[in-house]
Amino acid sequence: MAKTYIAREEIEIPENVSVHLKDNNVIVVKGPKGEIKRDFTYARKITIRLEDNKIIVERYFPSKKEKALVGTIAGHIRNLIKGVTEGFRYKMKIVYSHFPISVKVKGDYVYIENFIGEKYPRKAKIVGNVKINVTGDEIIIEGIDIEEVSQTAANIEHATRIIGKDPRVFLDGIYVYERE
Repeated sequence: MAKTYIAREEIEIPENVSVHLKDNNVIVVKGPKGEIKRDFTYARKITIRLEDNKIIVERYFPSKKEKALVGTIAGHIRNLIKGVTEGFRYKMKIVYSHFPISVKVKGDYVYIENFIGEKYPRKAKIVGNVKINVTGDEIIIEGIDIEEVSQTAANIEHATRIIGKDPRVFLDGIYVYERE
């Protein structure tokens, strides 16, 4: 089997987005919704450069893992560009059968009260610069960084896990039902 000569990904930069590349693979992306900084210094062998309104991620004579890493980094950069132009929104549904769940946002935490009739509220950490809106039985999480938005949604979902009971019977919880 022949060795691959080059692993290369090109990402087009939209006209309303500016990208700055600092040394040691640190990228700063600015757009209409805000600014995100991402550090790719862990991938020392991968080259990231700006050329003719494009970001080029490449590695000459890559191993199998380095070839995969080129695609991963390119995917992260695409998400950064999408985040500063469009943003990300996760919609979650509050599901309960008997005890009505109430959700409140205080500071850096989401408090889930009266979950399966528990006396004390459960809490989930809000990660980064994320806006949370609770209306009725729906929670909307919005932000420009997909990692912060998805981790906040995962924290809320994880806070409502039921341990020690049959998950087919006890379906109460807060679940992601739409990603935009």
